Amino acid sequence: MTSNQTGRLIGAIFGLVFVLANAGALPTAAAVPVCVLGIASFIWLFVALRRVRTPPAGGGGGAAPRRFGRSFFLVVAAEIAVALAGFLVVNLVFHAPQAAVPWLSLVVGLHFFGLAAIWHMPSLRLLAASMAACGAAGLVLAACGASPAVIATASGIAPGALLLGSVWWSLRTP
Repeated sequence: MTSNQTGRLIGAIFGLVFVLANAGALPTAAAVPVCVLGIASFIWLFVALRRVRTPPAGGGGGAAPRRFGRSFFLVVAAEIAVALAGFLVVNLVFHAPQAAVPWLSLVVGLHFFGLAAIWHMPSLRLLAASMAACGAAGLVLAACGASPAVIATASGIAPGALLLGSVWWSLRTP
């Protein structure tokens, strides 16, 4: 697998995790189809990723850029640190565990801005803004006392669908 395919696979895995981890907040009649659709989408993407051969970014015969180098790990380390600090504040200061998933969605969305910069992929900015908006909306919903199903849909299932959809879109436009 190329680094592009690996990055897409990681996005698809996390998209599936977001969907499956949050579908449990929905009524069973909604959760089952959401899970089935998420799993089917992931399987389709996995097969498509194995079949599609993407040229190295930048084209030409040059070496592929190093996607998972030091800068990548610094962005991910910052993401983890901010997420953990936020979880402590959300749970220990605000006593609002219902805001944990929205916080995670906000942080994951923001980390895509960093990836867009270091990978020179401005197309990731739309995903970053969309996921961050889902997280911010979820935080507002949690603060307003919305139901767990509404919060999970806005800040868990929707970001998962965005990740899966962005991988699909990237396969359409190599």
